[in-house]
Amino acid sequence: MKIRSSEITMSAVNRSQYPADGIPEIALVGRSNVGKSSTVNTLLNRRNFARTSQTPGKTRTINFYLINKEFFFVDLPGYGYAKIAKSEKDKWGVIMERYLQDRPELCAIFLLVDIRHEPTN
Repeated sequence: MKIRSSEITMSAVNRSQYPADGIPEIALVGRSNVGKSSTVNTLLNRRNFARTSQTPGKTRTINFYLINKEFFFVDLPGYGYAKIAKSEKDKWGVIMERYLQDRPELCAIFLLVDIRHEPTN
């Protein structure tokens, strides 16, 4: 597929902020710093489109990237290691769980795994 257009449409922390236009969504999930935002940049052949960092926990919202006005890539916060308060991590968990369970537009989930680390619960 040729990428003709890509834009970040919103960064959401609750359901009321999600896009309401019924466009299909593909979510990228995985541990903190596994490369979810970097994967968005690579797939779109754009540098620094999705913000990245060496520090785990940079993505703190659910970011919706509209591709070719046909579908969204959805970049979720990472789970696991991040230098933030446990209460903040718990909030992320609730946000992600609601999105993954209740979002009818969600049509695919890509789980990114870092081969250098053993899977955890």
